[in-house]
Amino acid sequence: MLSAYFGEFVALATLHLLAVISPGPDFAVTVSQSVRHGRRIGMFTALGIGAGISVHVLYTLLGVGALMHAAPWLVEVAKVVGGAYVLYLGVQLLRAKPGRQAPTEQDAGAGQTASKAFRTGFLTNATNPKATLFFLAIFTTIVSPRTPLKVQALYGVWMCCVNAGWFMLVSALFSSPKVRAGFVRLGHWFERFMGLILVAFATRLVLSI
Repeated sequence: MLSAYFGEFVALATLHLLAVISPGPDFAVTVSQSVRHGRRIGMFTALGIGAGISVHVLYTLLGVGALMHAAPWLVEVAKVVGGAYVLYLGVQLLRAKPGRQAPTEQDAGAGQTASKAFRTGFLTNATNPKATLFFLAIFTTIVSPRTPLKVQALYGVWMCCVNAGWFMLVSALFSSPKVRAGFVRLGHWFERFMGLILVAFATRLVLSI
């Protein structure tokens, strides 16, 4: 039965991959967490981002996505909520202060736990209006209304795994000793730059309302 939906899956998977690898709040938060707190925290952040996709999958399967598509004001509300959270993350990064020395892998995660990192990643994706708009578009243009819910659920599982996998790769890259060492003296400027990106993203959302 799944073979009958292979073409639809390929189209969806391709568009989703392109959306995932394009820089956005998920990327900025993963990089910041990995550089500042190390690989373990970065990985849990990536897993949280992957899990965050499940929120978009769930409301789409429940028909809320179609409701939001029919009621544009709900999309505007999603933009305000998502923009507010992204703005909060951006301000936190803009307040980064210079460090005196490079943190070790043991003390890099000080003040940051695995559960907190997972929650940060989860909320970053779950409240991301970009993801909301993507799901509204993709499930109303590519996925047929006749596609069984269990097949659509498999699409969702695939996208969760791809999101988590991609950002785990990003975390592995930016948490490597050589890369992190390069941010020792200028790390706070890097975090402020990531914060500026998030603030700019949130501002663009507000202006688009």
